[in-house]
Parts: sequence; structure tokens; C-alpha cells
Amino acid sequence: SLICKPTVVTDNFNDLPILDICYICVKEYDLNDILLKIRDKIHEETKIIPLLNGVNIYERIRKIIDKGIVFPACVYIGTHIKEPGVVEQNGGACKIIFGRDPQHLEYDAEEVCKLMDEAKIDYNWTEDHIKEIWSKFMFIAAYGLVTAYKNQTFGEIINDEDSKDKVLGIMNEIYNISKAEGVNLPKDIVKISFDKINNFPSETKTSFQRDFENRDKKDERDLFGQAIIDLGIKNNINTDVTRNIFHELNKIKKK
Repeated sequence: SLICKPTVVTDNFNDLPILDICYICVKEYDLNDILLKIRDKIHEETKIIPLLNGVNIYERIRKIIDKGIVFPACVYIGTHIKEPGVVEQNGGACKIIFGRDPQHLEYDAEEVCKLMDEAKIDYNWTEDHIKEIWSKFMFIAAYGLVTAYKNQTFGEIINDEDSKDKVLGIMNEIYNISKAEGVNLPKDIVKISFDKINNFPSETKTSFQRDFENRDKKDERDLFGQAIIDLGIKNNINTDVTRNIFHELNKIKKK
């Protein structure tokens, strides 16, 4: 077994050394701030693995950090902070999926894969990572927006025809956008994404839903709702289901 004893645990970024491997595991609304803080810790060979939701995370990173190797990635896991210092995992495949940096196609992830093998972290290094990121986005955006709007768990969504229709509506909007963006998702991806709910306990709440319930906490509604709306406008695709729910969420909780 691999026993890790970190030499630095800090919330002061000045304490960090120059980074060889960097996992970015923050919410979308903290991304830009984090990138600005770690920018000086990145060298040309730094391997960056961003484990955030969203289909434009790579582009956002590259606007701020032009060095290093950025492997576009996503992670399937169901977790939440139960209390300070305690993270509870309650579902998901617990797998990291990532692929080549579009700007550095010659680099593979051998070093990162070796590290994750030793740590017994489940992962998939794939040439289809863009499809995987969009598939993850379809799942989490649709269920996140609807669970927050309807205030329902996964089990309650399954037993509510209106909620199911809204989830499927958002998924179909994302699928239409993905085709316009040149992402070749499987034709049955909506059904596949919808059925992923069966991999989670019925009492599961989405991460976005938990954040939305806390009126004093930021949430990722722009990452999901606004992003779908903006991509729909860009590609001249109807996103009325997403637009209506996003509008209602903004009425329920002010930004």
C-alpha cells in the first residue's frame, strides 16, 4: 500500500513549491482566483488535471496559464462536505477520465498514470475525453438544475413525470448543442445519461442542489444554466427548458 505523508498542507499559496503535478479540485466559481494564485507555481513540464464540471474549463485555464500540460478531465463521484474536515462519498463510479492536451498532443500521461496506479485511484486515459466531458456535463447539468429547482432527491425525480421531462428536455438541448459544436456523442447518449441516476442511492442530492439550498453560498448555476443558454445562442439552438428553469432559480435565490 502507498502511504502519503504530505510535507505541506496550507491555504497560503506562497508556501507551495513549484508544482510537478497539479490537480485542480475547486468549484467553478473559484477557478479564476485559484489559477491566478498558482500561475507562478507552474513550469513548462507541470502536469495539470482539472477535475471540474463544465465543457469550457480547458479554455478558461489556458486564458490564464499558458505554461504546463493541461489534460482535459472530468471525474465521476458523488460527495459532499458533511462537516468541516469530513467529506462523505455516497455514489458515482469514483473514476477520473482524462486525455491529451490539445496544445501538446505529443505528451502522454505516463507520469500521472503511474502515480494514480500506485495510489489505487481509478482512472481512464482515453482519446475520447472530450466526449466524456460533454457526457458528464449532460448528466450533472440536467440533474443539477432540476433537483435544485424542484427541491427533489434522485429518488423523487424518478417518480415525478414532470421532473423527468425537464431532465430529458435539458439533456436534449445539450445534445443538440454538442452536435453543433462538433462533439460526436453517441445517438443514445440522452438515454445513457438519464439512466445514470440508477447508479446512485435514491436519497442522493446533486452537489449543485446542496450549494443552491444554502442561501449564503455561491453556486454553479452559470456553469450549467448560463453556459447552455449562451451555447444555444451561439449555435442558434432552442434552450427554452434550461432558460425557464434558470430564470426561476434566479428568482428563488439571488446571485
